[in-house]
Amino acid sequence: MNHAESSLPKQLSLPLYRVRLDVFEGPLDLLLHLIKKNEVDITDIPISAITEQYLQYLDLMRELRLDVAGEFLVMAATLMLIKSRMLLPADEEEEDSEEADPRRELVQQLLEYQRYREAALALAERPLLHRDVFVRPRDPELAPEPGPLRVELWDLVEALQQLLARRSPAPVHTVELEPVSVRACGERLLSRLALHRRVRFEELFDEGSSRLEIVATFLVLLELVRLGALLATQEHWQAPIEIELLTDEVNWDWLEEWELAETQPEPPTDEEANV
Repeated sequence: MNHAESSLPKQLSLPLYRVRLDVFEGPLDLLLHLIKKNEVDITDIPISAITEQYLQYLDLMRELRLDVAGEFLVMAATLMLIKSRMLLPADEEEEDSEEADPRRELVQQLLEYQRYREAALALAERPLLHRDVFVRPRDPELAPEPGPLRVELWDLVEALQQLLARRSPAPVHTVELEPVSVRACGERLLSRLALHRRVRFEELFDEGSSRLEIVATFLVLLELVRLGALLATQEHWQAPIEIELLTDEVNWDWLEEWELAETQPEPPTDEEANV
């Protein structure tokens, strides 16, 4: 059993939560986020450091009970294979060849995906009625000031990772805790946002919150962002993340499925099933 599986108590029996926030949902998006975060050249990826951080994200996703799709695991295996190949001595004939770089195929895949994603985002920002109309650019001096940046899923996950490290480190042994109500965590979250409308990410979590309460509140936040009830932004890259309440009419129907799942017994593990 890995660290992430053992650090989250069973009192929070949530179903697997599928990561789907706009177009930021796949392993290539996570890799691009890590490359941006580390401020490295996409054509010269420090594969050892990026692989380690990628695996840390997967551990946290499992702890959050997020649905880690198979493509994430395939990419993890690919990164570890590339890392191992880079440790092997290169043949003399291939030392000066670009094709000898084990990262070459991954870099090409990332560059192509980045181009398509940027094009999709630019198109999505155009008004629906004018997406097929391309006009002459405006005078730069008359252009409006850029607005806040929309926060990606991985920025939120990283913010949670930092918050957990500061406030509630993972236990080194099993601790029996009182069950946590996801609905109660969600109601506290919305009460704070209804009062202030826009709140910094870390201020949404009480100082005395347990690790389990932080995780439950974060899962509610993710779902409400996905539904469009909340908006996560930051003024610029690496600025504090702010969460804004966009509507007072929040639909809680999705939560009923989660609460139903909490009443169901957890399926046996492979080891238990074989006993």
